[in-house]
Amino acid sequence: MTKRAIIRLGLLGVLALMVTSFASLFAAPTVTQASSHREAPLISQDPVADATDLYSFVSPDRPDTVTFITNWIPYENPAGGPNFFRFGDDVLYELHIDNVGDAQDHISFAFQFHTVTVNPNTFLYNTGVVGKPDDEQYNQRQYMDIMRYDAPADGSCKNMALANCPTAKQTTIAQNVEVAPANVGPHSFPIYAATAAMNVKEVGNGIRAFAGPRADSFFADIGSLFDLLTIRKLPGNAGGGVNSFAGYNVHTISLQIPINQLTSNGMTPSNPSDPNAVIGSWITSSRRTTKVYSEGKTTSSGQWVQIERLGMPLVNEIVVPLALKDAFNSLHPWQDATIPAVVNVVTDPEPARLLKALYGLNVPPAPRNDILMVFAQGVKGLNQPANVVPSEQLRLNVAIKPSANPNRMGVLGGDLAGFPNGRRLTDDVVDAELQVVAGVLVDGYNKAPGNVLGDGVDAPAGQLMGTFPYQALPYSAYYVNPGKTVNP
Repeated sequence: MTKRAIIRLGLLGVLALMVTSFASLFAAPTVTQASSHREAPLISQDPVADATDLYSFVSPDRPDTVTFITNWIPYENPAGGPNFFRFGDDVLYELHIDNVGDAQDHISFAFQFHTVTVNPNTFLYNTGVVGKPDDEQYNQRQYMDIMRYDAPADGSCKNMALANCPTAKQTTIAQNVEVAPANVGPHSFPIYAATAAMNVKEVGNGIRAFAGPRADSFFADIGSLFDLLTIRKLPGNAGGGVNSFAGYNVHTISLQIPINQLTSNGMTPSNPSDPNAVIGSWITSSRRTTKVYSEGKTTSSGQWVQIERLGMPLVNEIVVPLALKDAFNSLHPWQDATIPAVVNVVTDPEPARLLKALYGLNVPPAPRNDILMVFAQGVKGLNQPANVVPSEQLRLNVAIKPSANPNRMGVLGGDLAGFPNGRRLTDDVVDAELQVVAGVLVDGYNKAPGNVLGDGVDAPAGQLMGTFPYQALPYSAYYVNPGKTVNP
């Protein structure tokens, strides 16, 4: 057997281990849901509600705040006119916060959008040169409302989405916040960077908000990995990968929020061991129970029903099997721990035993508590809440200051301010997750090839910004063609 074949089998086994470990963890009883780029059958048919990524990190230029970046609508080709991509006016987008560790929704921020067409008697997105978001020539505009929901102290919203709970405290953060326009091209938006910057809004109490298109910050060679998990340049730590997301945009909803407005005690912790220092987050999209089509118009009514969920990256996309993907997307974190025999499946996965018996690949023996810890509990002593209830969330210790020299491998690279302690735009989650599942956190297993697995893509394609909203400006089709051919 060739070296290439052995390593490919190893990667297949590693991802099989992930699938088997998490299938039982996220099997849903009777509900439906989805997450990541086109990760589940149902949500892949509803792109405006499809979450691609969630990022959570202590803001490097404002360390008393946390930045949440939520990205939606995968694979936006910049040449998407005349009806350029926009948020769904009939979708409820939400950011959820668990600041206790009990897998409950204690704070949520809800975002809703409405679109205004200034001149309906033209097919144009803009009827002339646009410099400011309120220029008359900007024809198809979108606006965002932001609400905050807080769970009541009496526990009456337990096991409920706060937007559906009648006793949740509701606060209007902002209304009619202008959404940044599409980057149509240099003749339509000659100062696009300045125009988009006008859409970064101070919405009160130290909160900054931004919504609109940005270059997709996710980076991975999925063109290679989805082709029988091929690595272009073995074993993955020497580059050679092709970023499948270069040239594509997403739509982002980003918030920068003072830490003391997120913690359970309303304080800004300075000690990482403070029990109030860890906050978990996840994002969802929901639609009304009923939608009626009539004469080119639609109306929606009824309660909000969750159709998408995303916390830790890549869980549903490459971990959950097809039979469970839609079910995963309707689960809430408080349901994750209700599935029987979860711990046994996660800590003693059959694929790991098969890999050792059939191929001699050195994977850790059971129990695999390292996998359970990273993906469902948080790392003990880093971002695991006291008395944590296992659930899939992106957990961040807000008392750990931003790194002066961020390492793309995050915690695996000795940088405690990075993934899986939250997630920054430059964190290489594909390489990190492969290596964790291969056993690098288990004594005696942090060695090649397990600790050098990767896809050969190590950074986002766009030029990131140094201040909020941090993501690179969206690509313009006048300059960029994402459909470039890659030769073997």
